[in-house]
Amino acid sequence: MDKNIVIIGSNGAIGKAFVEHYLKDASVSNIFAFSRNNTNSSDDKLTNLHIDIESEESVADAAKRIDGYKIDIIITATGILHSYRIKPEKSIKDINHESFMKVFSVNAVGPALIGRYFIPLLKKDTKSVIAFLSARVGSISDNKLGGWYSYRASKSALNQIVKNFSIELKRTNPKAIVLALQPGTVDSNLSEPFKRNVAQGKLFTPEQSRELLSNVIENATTNDSGNLLAYDGETISP
Repeated sequence: MDKNIVIIGSNGAIGKAFVEHYLKDASVSNIFAFSRNNTNSSDDKLTNLHIDIESEESVADAAKRIDGYKIDIIITATGILHSYRIKPEKSIKDINHESFMKVFSVNAVGPALIGRYFIPLLKKDTKSVIAFLSARVGSISDNKLGGWYSYRASKSALNQIVKNFSIELKRTNPKAIVLALQPGTVDSNLSEPFKRNVAQGKLFTPEQSRELLSNVIENATTNDSGNLLAYDGETISP
């Protein structure tokens, strides 16, 4: 079976692990790897392309670049928790308009735009999957600690967007599955400031997380569509 795969955020830790995995998969014919800083590839089945998920024009243009291909799996491995200007809010007094808007732009608006322009590329005759990396802290019912206002809220918004996508896809592409995925705490730039607080054995390498998420994607059915699933397959309550 000749599969076509899309990885958005292919330069991130998990995105890169997915690219490397699919390069070794003989059933995959084409990998379209999108990032802000695309690089040349020597592998014939890998095409690196530019995307800026904060620009609707860029997202639309990126989808046009692969129009004509029917896609089996789309993985959106993008997200922001902190940067040199943004820190997760520990208190109400830390809430800042500029930071809040940036986090929402990357974590919620960008994925919504990806859905708009890339979902129409999914195959319709067989199972296809579009998955977005989300977070357990986006679950309102699971929130026991508070804090991290913009990150929690943006991931809650993403989970709602995924649910909306799934409802519409039941009408327009019934065999398609849309998932929000919780990858666990991964040894990456995103988790760097917080790794010391992770319990022993709970900090995954990017490849470990990728392997677990691949199993979730592979085993997902239309009954899972619209849900936030953890790396172990657990359905996380909203």
